[in-house]
Amino acid sequence: MMKKDKAVVVFSGGQDSTTCLFWALERFAEVEAVTFDYNQRHQSEITCAKKITEELGVKHHILDMSLLHQLAPNALTRDEIDVEDGENGDLPSTFVPGRNLLFMSFAGVLAHQIKAKHLITGVSETDFSGYPDCTDMFMKSLNVTLNLSMEKDFTIHTPLMWLNKEETWELADQLEAFEFIRENTLTCYNGIIADGCGECPACKLRKRGLDDYLKHRKEMDNDVWL
Repeated sequence: MMKKDKAVVVFSGGQDSTTCLFWALERFAEVEAVTFDYNQRHQSEITCAKKITEELGVKHHILDMSLLHQLAPNALTRDEIDVEDGENGDLPSTFVPGRNLLFMSFAGVLAHQIKAKHLITGVSETDFSGYPDCTDMFMKSLNVTLNLSMEKDFTIHTPLMWLNKEETWELADQLEAFEFIRENTLTCYNGIIADGCGECPACKLRKRGLDDYLKHRKEMDNDVWL
C-alpha cells in the first residue's frame, strides 16, 4: 500500500535522518526531503544535506526558519554557548525549544502542498538526550494535531523511536546504506563529516553505537562460520 504513496522526510544530513531517508526510499513510491535553515551553528549541515539528496536523486526543499535562531538561543545557534550535557535534571545546551514542533508543522504544510500523506522523522526516545520533543507521546499528539489543523490524514513515521545507536547502525546495514551513512553524514556538533571530532556528545554517542554494532556484527559473522 505504501509503495503507491508519497512521503516527506525531515532531513538534516545526519546519521539518523539519512537512515530514515533510505528507509523511506525503500517503502514509498515518491520521496522528497525537507531541510530547515535556522542559522544553525554549522551551515555545513545544509551543504551536507544538499549533497546527499543530490547523490540519491531526491527532490530537496530548504525552508528558512531563521526566526528560531532569534527566539531560541542555544549551543546549536550560538557559537559563544558551549555544547554541554544537561546536569541535575536540566536539558542539554543543544536543546532548541519548539524545534520539532515547528519543523514537523512546516513539513506538514509542505506535505499538504505536494500531496504527500506520510511524514518521516528520525527522533528517538531511546537516545534522545532528554529532549521532550523527541518522545513517542509528543509525536503521536502532534500527528493528531496536524490532521485536525488541515483536515488531512497524515501519518508520522518514527522508524528510530525505539532504537539505540547500535540498532540504528544495524538498520542502516539492513538497508544496504551502512558505508554511505558512515562516510557522508554530519552528526558532529563541530561540523566535521563522517566520524566527526570524536569529542562532542553527538560524536561520542555515534561512535559508541558504531563500535557496539561492529563488535556485534563480527560476532554474528563468526557464528556463521562455526
